[in-house]
Amino acid sequence: MVEPIRFRDDAAVQQTPVPLDAFLGESNANAVRIEPGEDARALIPHLGRLALVEVAFPTFRDGRGYSTARILREAGYAGELRAEGDVLVDQVNFMRRCGFDSFAPRAPIDPAVLDHALTVYPVVYQAAADPAVPVWKLRHG
Repeated sequence: MVEPIRFRDDAAVQQTPVPLDAFLGESNANAVRIEPGEDARALIPHLGRLALVEVAFPTFRDGRGYSTARILREAGYAGELRAEGDVLVDQVNFMRRCGFDSFAPRAPIDPAVLDHALTVYPVVYQAAADPAVPVWKLRHG
């Protein structure tokens, strides 16, 4: 198993995420896994008790998890948001902009390559779930 990559200072959640349907039927789980096609908005009433939301990326071409992350962050979710599965190094920066702060890639990611991917572009061109200010706004206020 590949060691998760975390961009958080708090302790990692130790509970195994349960499927969304099981989470909605339980009262004691604080970690949930969302599969592609499941509606993240079902979690909004439960955000206060969630410590971890794991979003499945069965293939790098499936971008639905990006929307899941943004929906949860815009709804106020502040817990750990993990991308799990076919996560590629060149996607991590975009995933972080959508709100992911933890990654469990299927294949190892070289730390030096990741550092380069996260710093190669110092400006952004659009607003996202992160606090980065788009370059056009920096130029024109």
